Amino acid sequence: MSHSSAPLVVVMGVSGSGKTTVGRSLARRLGVPYAEGDDFHPEANVTKMRAGHPLDDEDRRPWLAEIARWLSGHAVSGGVVACSALKRRYRDRLASAAPRVFFLHLDGSPELIAARISARRGHFMPPDLLRSQLADLEPLGEDEAGAAVPIDGTPEETAALAHAAVVSPTAPGEADGRP
Repeated sequence: MSHSSAPLVVVMGVSGSGKTTVGRSLARRLGVPYAEGDDFHPEANVTKMRAGHPLDDEDRRPWLAEIARWLSGHAVSGGVVACSALKRRYRDRLASAAPRVFFLHLDGSPELIAARISARRGHFMPPDLLRSQLADLEPLGEDEAGAAVPIDGTPEETAALAHAAVVSPTAPGEADGRP
């Protein structure tokens, strides 16, 4: 990573994977601004999710446009934003706004994530929507700049793994021994 610009990271994953907790910690460690992806949702989306209805691509379009605008505005200064970015086409949209964005996928078992969602209070995402999010999740492709980080440790352990993945990322293909 060049020293001329700070890291620009999208902390991605399904609801309950720890995006906010890890994202805030990562931004602190990197010394860059943090943005909460949920804050970019129009009120209609929040209302729909609160009612237990999954968002469709049309619902997500203005939300992704706002996050893309934020990423573009932080392309030089760096930043961390929490955003589910479940589908490849959503990540492609974000990467087109800020080509050097790094996707950090918080990865855990459905059982662990369901338990975390059930324990949460004051969040608009009902646990029942986890199934639709897991169905939508497309893991990072080999050609995408990013890394998957396991979330089965403590939030501090996950944040440390996230930080390590961002500051010393493996080049695509390098981790599995290919040239």
